Amino acid sequence: MPKPSHFRSVDPTPAPAAQGAAPRPSGAAVESVPKPGKRRKISAAEKLRVVREAAACTQRGDIEPLLRREGIYSSLLAAWRKPLALHGSEALAERKPGRKPKQDAKDRRIAELEKRSARLAEKLALAEKLIDLPKKSLPFWA
Repeated sequence: MPKPSHFRSVDPTPAPAAQGAAPRPSGAAVESVPKPGKRRKISAAEKLRVVREAAACTQRGDIEPLLRREGIYSSLLAAWRKPLALHGSEALAERKPGRKPKQDAKDRRIAELEKRSARLAEKLALAEKLIDLPKKSLPFWA
């Protein structure tokens, strides 16, 4: 059964079916209120269009109708302007929320081999220095 907050009572006269009201046996109509949906996804192109339209607004009070028409808050517009100014239009692209995915087995193996290669290069450099050490410590007359 849906939560009671999703229904609201209206006047007891039956409402026409075109308005979305469902008749009840008691004669009272209950209008169904849509459930809150998922978050709206706004594409980078749409964000860029809105920011450019807002930039074109020159008179005081011109931005409010734009914000109402687009259904966004002024703080969201400011949040879009900042990355656009810093990094260009690529910054407005949607990113996946949350942590970056962990490395798969292939990437872990590559990282392990790179680390091992670095350790071996350090050991080789040390060995070469040790080999060259007796040559440098010989007296000049020998």
